Amino acid sequence: MKFLKWTIRVLPFLYMAAIWIMSSLPDNAVIELPDRGVDRFLKESLHLVEFAILYLLLVLAALTTGRFTRGLNFALMGVAAMYGLLDEVHQSFVPYRSATVIDFVKDVFGILVAAHFVNYGYFGKQFPRIGRLLRRVEQAFQ
Repeated sequence: MKFLKWTIRVLPFLYMAAIWIMSSLPDNAVIELPDRGVDRFLKESLHLVEFAILYLLLVLAALTTGRFTRGLNFALMGVAAMYGLLDEVHQSFVPYRSATVIDFVKDVFGILVAAHFVNYGYFGKQFPRIGRLLRRVEQAFQ
């Protein structure tokens, strides 16, 4: 169980490294769909998902400590958002990549959507299944 706990704690950092590596490559380095419009739409939409996943991995890592609070949750939102900002600044120095404010807004929006479900699931009563899942994860590592 100790190995799993530390694996979950390391996952956000591995994911951050993957984001950094992917944003260092041209946008078509991994995959390019035949329809340029669909390709662009999907890649732009990934901003919403990409940083929501980072935030959720940070939450899972925090749950393994048994000290998950509202304050820590907001701090994790800030960490994910600041990494989104850092990623945009990084992309501004990468040839064939661009950094835009709207991309950062999409990053933050994805984080906020995920945080809404975590906040109201774990600390509230609006999403009881999510709350039970998060508490089960937390209790598994106590």
